[in-house]
Amino acid sequence: MKRSMKEFYYKLSKNKSALVGGYLIIILIIIAIVGPFLTTFDPVEPDYGAKLEGPSAEHWFGTDNHGRDIFTRIIHGLSITMTIGFFSTLLGGVTGVLVGIVSGYYGGKVDAVIMRLMDILLAFPGILLALALVSILGANTQNVILAVAISAIPTFARIVRGSTLATKNLEYIDAMKALGASDARIIFKHILPNISSPIIVQASLYIATAVLSASGLSFLGMGAQPPSPELGAILSDGRDYMWDAGHIALFPGLVIMLIVLAFNVLGDGMRDALDPKMNK
Repeated sequence: MKRSMKEFYYKLSKNKSALVGGYLIIILIIIAIVGPFLTTFDPVEPDYGAKLEGPSAEHWFGTDNHGRDIFTRIIHGLSITMTIGFFSTLLGGVTGVLVGIVSGYYGGKVDAVIMRLMDILLAFPGILLALALVSILGANTQNVILAVAISAIPTFARIVRGSTLATKNLEYIDAMKALGASDARIIFKHILPNISSPIIVQASLYIATAVLSASGLSFLGMGAQPPSPELGAILSDGRDYMWDAGHIALFPGLVIMLIVLAFNVLGDGMRDALDPKMNK
């Protein structure tokens, strides 16, 4: 295990941008966990005597239209946005993996029914599907996680189904069947570990999509509700002050960009490191 981790890190380290993305993600996670305990301003309490102030020594990122410190709100919002990204990817990924591996392993009518359902979900753009689901379920953080997770299921399911189809007819799987191993044992002990690479890569890439979707929903007023300091909500607060106080939208926009960029470059690097076809 240690040797395989060292080999993976060695291959990943060849892609400098992916390594930088990985370190940036670690830093952002640490800030999201520790940062809220170190801030001195209240992220939701208004201070109308300090409204629309520009960046200064006291307010590093300035203040918003309610006088709230933007740096403090971003630190608190980072944990909310990344939590939505991680949990929606976890929920959608686990469900999609189970659906995809069952579909690919059993085939036949089971495969046909499941894949047609996945095709229906894929017919809608992810953000549009999430928006429709939140509109039905109600606008709050929990429903955003559920909506973004549901939009992730078909992508994971199709990737896992394809990998399962390529793996289930290999000789060692036939040998396990001949020895009388149960379907559950074959699926979870022998197939799943051997198709984990594309799942890990897709998960790292989808977190970026989930963060964008969550921020987009909050920007539209369909996600975290005021006065929540979710990054998309902070960005939405600044759209009416783009010319007079552009810093309100600038800094949360930059943080969202950093999160998405970090996970995308890390995902690309992990794909190169885990895919044997990419290694010479």
